[in-house]
Amino acid sequence: MNSDTAAALSLLNAGAVRARAQRIFEIGLDGKLPHFRIEFERFDDAVDLVVTTIRKNYPTLDVPFHSRWRHFVTHGFDRYAELAEDFADPMARARSAFDLAIISVLLDAGAGPQWRYRDAATDKTVARSEGLALASIVMFATGDFSSAAGIAHDSADQLRADAEALANLDIETLRKGFQVKKSNLIVGFESRAELLRSLGRLVASRPEIFARNDSARPGGFFDHLAAKAEGGAIPAPLILSELLLHFGPIWPSRLTLGGLPLGDCWRHPAIVTDDATNGLVPLHKLSQWLSYSLIEPLQEAGFTVTDIDGLTGLAEYRNGGLFVDTGVLALRDAADADRGHDVSSELVVEWRALTVALLDRLAPAVRAKLDMDAATLPLASVLEGGSWAAGRAIAFSRRPDGASPIKVVSDGTVF
Repeated sequence: MNSDTAAALSLLNAGAVRARAQRIFEIGLDGKLPHFRIEFERFDDAVDLVVTTIRKNYPTLDVPFHSRWRHFVTHGFDRYAELAEDFADPMARARSAFDLAIISVLLDAGAGPQWRYRDAATDKTVARSEGLALASIVMFATGDFSSAAGIAHDSADQLRADAEALANLDIETLRKGFQVKKSNLIVGFESRAELLRSLGRLVASRPEIFARNDSARPGGFFDHLAAKAEGGAIPAPLILSELLLHFGPIWPSRLTLGGLPLGDCWRHPAIVTDDATNGLVPLHKLSQWLSYSLIEPLQEAGFTVTDIDGLTGLAEYRNGGLFVDTGVLALRDAADADRGHDVSSELVVEWRALTVALLDRLAPAVRAKLDMDAATLPLASVLEGGSWAAGRAIAFSRRPDGASPIKVVSDGTVF
């Protein structure tokens, strides 16, 4: 392994996200960041808002993990639980759950404030992440990602995503499934379709990872992780590092190092090292969101997932917006609030890294006020209870459309 490849691998893990975010935070505390000031005297305001939100949303303080599975429950109706009843074999159910989680999370980058989804089951109109979740699970349930659609012998045969079907996904199928039209546009729609096609091509090309016990499918990643379990235990950070290593090629052309794609990793001059990772800030938002979303299927299949707090908070606009809207983070140039910023811009990278570091401080402060500990309220639950919900609530209280306080120009594959 050459030095550049080793350097790249050093960025493909949660520890690197946490360490580099912490470094940017420390520079911010010294007042030396170019775009944001840290007004730490406002931090308690953010903590109090999150505590209030948790008490409101989960009065018993029994807070689940932040994961895609929360969005499949609407009006007390668990969409996937009903589908999963078709599986007698827990391993087959786990592969199906992995298929759904992977597809749905990859489609979950921000939809934008205008898009809406009409849920036929409830006749309700749903937006943003919840709408994206419902659109994806309805497509999954009807076999839109399965090669067996229309020829399945039983319903479980179409509750899967196959490499071939994904690689050849028709844009009109996705357009119909997400109800996209001129009056109902979604941010980065074409990029999402290509991301799924790219996933299909990758899965087909790596049978040793994705076709151990079945034909090539994203859900084959379950078997890959299961083979790495020791004594039935799988560390959560291992889920992320394996995701980053084996799914990396699907992402649009971004930074690479030593022949490895770095995924959600960007440049910021505050990071100074003496190796090839100089200036690089890994964030891995969607991959960590997916890692959180794979924990429950692994647990239901009988595995113990350890070190869940080894993953980091998510560097996305709800968590980041919480800190901007509560005044913990202040733009040095107020006019930047009115400008659009590319996701690769120094300002956005700085904001996202600060968000990760602040979430690491938020979690213990929230636990202290609720008289809980990391075992009873892990970071994944603080996010769910929590910082994400509080970020959304304060956004709607400040702006009618609930938009982010920082305008990010994205391609629908980051957040």
